[in-house]
Amino acid sequence: MKLIIAEKPSLARNIVGAIGNMRFRDGYYENNEYFVTYAFGHLFSLCDIEDYTGPTKSGKWSMENIPCFPEEFKFSLKKGLNKEVDSGVLKQFKTIEALCNNPKVDEIVNAGDADREGEIIVRLCIRYALKTKKKLTRLWLPDQTIETINEGLKDLLDDNNYDNLANEGFARTYIDWLYGVNLTRYATLKTGTLLRVGRVIVPIVKAIYDRDMAITNFVSEKYFSISSKEQTKGEDVELNSTVKFKYEDLSKCDEMCQKYNACKAIVTSKKVKKDTLSAGKLYSLSKLQNVLGKKYKMPMEESLNIVQKLYEAGYVTYPRTNSEYLATAEKGKIKQIIDIIAKIGYPIKFKDNKTIFDDSKIESHSALTPTYKIPKKESLSEMEMKVYQTIFRRFVAVFCSNDCIVNKSELKIKVGDFEEFNLKGTIMLEPGWTKYDDYSSKDKALPNLNKGDEVNILFKPKEKETTPPKHYTIETLNNYLKNPFKDDKKKTDDSDDDDYKAMFEGLELGTEATRTGIIDNAKNSNYIALKKDVYTILPNGIYLIEQLMQMGISMDKYKTATIGQALKKVFHNEIAVIDSVKLAEKEISDIFTNKNLPIEEEIDTGLYKDVIGKCPLCNNDVVKGRYNYGCMGYKSGCKFKINFVICKRIISINNAKMLLSTGETSKIKGFVSKNNKPFDAKLKLQDGQIVFDFS
Repeated sequence: MKLIIAEKPSLARNIVGAIGNMRFRDGYYENNEYFVTYAFGHLFSLCDIEDYTGPTKSGKWSMENIPCFPEEFKFSLKKGLNKEVDSGVLKQFKTIEALCNNPKVDEIVNAGDADREGEIIVRLCIRYALKTKKKLTRLWLPDQTIETINEGLKDLLDDNNYDNLANEGFARTYIDWLYGVNLTRYATLKTGTLLRVGRVIVPIVKAIYDRDMAITNFVSEKYFSISSKEQTKGEDVELNSTVKFKYEDLSKCDEMCQKYNACKAIVTSKKVKKDTLSAGKLYSLSKLQNVLGKKYKMPMEESLNIVQKLYEAGYVTYPRTNSEYLATAEKGKIKQIIDIIAKIGYPIKFKDNKTIFDDSKIESHSALTPTYKIPKKESLSEMEMKVYQTIFRRFVAVFCSNDCIVNKSELKIKVGDFEEFNLKGTIMLEPGWTKYDDYSSKDKALPNLNKGDEVNILFKPKEKETTPPKHYTIETLNNYLKNPFKDDKKKTDDSDDDDYKAMFEGLELGTEATRTGIIDNAKNSNYIALKKDVYTILPNGIYLIEQLMQMGISMDKYKTATIGQALKKVFHNEIAVIDSVKLAEKEISDIFTNKNLPIEEEIDTGLYKDVIGKCPLCNNDVVKGRYNYGCMGYKSGCKFKINFVICKRIISINNAKMLLSTGETSKIKGFVSKNNKPFDAKLKLQDGQIVFDFS
């Protein structure tokens, strides 16, 4: 008999429905050919630090057992809030264990979700349950329809075909644990505030922090450009120059206008052609979330939950995909889906081209599409139907048999030898696929001019003002995380080759499977806020980033991408899991050893509540607080403190101690003046005040 272990009860039910004639037992199903059981997602989690090191002397978090780098990572059954293994988890694992070792079972089928996480969830169940060697196979399901499940059961592959995927999944799990438990404890012990530090959450919060700081610190500047809007042959012709002038250079701007107006403006070129406007690409998860966020102000976690539910109901394909393309091997299946959709009245036909089918742009999963199963209106909630229709209508648009035909026109107008203006216009002739998918019509008719015509001009100064960057939205943050090294200002062709190259090399921040949950964690930790579809930094997020910077923890996109690249090398079997883990360990170790610097370069600020000396004003203890080294006599009115950062330079705990004990620090390197000039100096106590000493 075959034992199928599904990742979740919902998938087990769908598999049972496809097999048919199975009886439900306590925690599993059976017939004469199959047992089907399930996990509840993660039944196992990595052990905590104390499982490797034993308890600390205080029984609380302490520097004495971090950083912790296990020689071998251990897992245990998930525990509840009471630190005991959850009774439901234990009961279900015992069921899995009994079935794995049932003598009737000669083959165990891994039916985790079709991704790295699903792969290791079931592998861990088998690793800790199975006592003897048995055949292990994989049920890989791009969707959960009866047809696909039955096809998958006929085509089971050895589970070792997915070893690279599992290795990447384990490496990612180990590395995220190393960063999370070590640096969260380190940052919390140093600040006295629980700071959740993770390999991906920090660069996400940092991106929003950097953008919001740029907006806060932005100083608007006025300037002038020149433009003309005059009638020729009864039609307005607007020409906006790219030339800019400083606000104080209005006279130069006027002079340039006179030079332009003294010339003739001639139409040097006219092009008009009919063209076919292509539909957008099929959706990856993040591109779908972008659209839903922009159109319905739908948070990412809500859209993922809904599309996951649609997947589990068999209405759409696997949601956590990073591709907008289909595999060439799927052409037969797509033809069948198109036939079903055509029968319900949509003008749709199969198309075979590289903008739809491209194996080179698929890592594990194809784009999101509808399946053979079409939901009835009453079977879905209003929001579920909106999400389904968004996926469905894009599919119809891509395979629509009616082309969208437009008239594209282009005029070039040259003003003397100064500047050539390029005007473009588009008029829709036949709507085609735009009847079925969202399309923002930008119809713009150009003036009816011909080559050689003279255009009336009157250029005038036009006052303008620089604008600050815009806050991140669901769409722009998603785009940044998919390719954080892309130059947004660089306008190239419509090719997405660079984005897929970055994704396949591991340069993205997070993955389609994890990104939504990490952003949700950042929101729940009150680091960031989402209002409608706009992200902003919160005070807790500012504190997190600025405290990490003071600790020398620079978990920026560059370091995160370095680990991401290593994980991709694990996936491609170019390096071993341990190699990627050692890379992370070195990064973490460097953070813990940053205090071994010459005193003039130190940045270590010690641990929360460390006593550093006596107050020069009231003789009470001065201790490290959350924001500064402060006097404990503050309740009696003493205001003495030493800021952690003075003139953009971190004041180490050793220098602070020296200041209190001797009245001055050593020479400290790296201060920055208000004029952004670097300087070195000692700090000195003078009548209870801290002053610079340049002697």
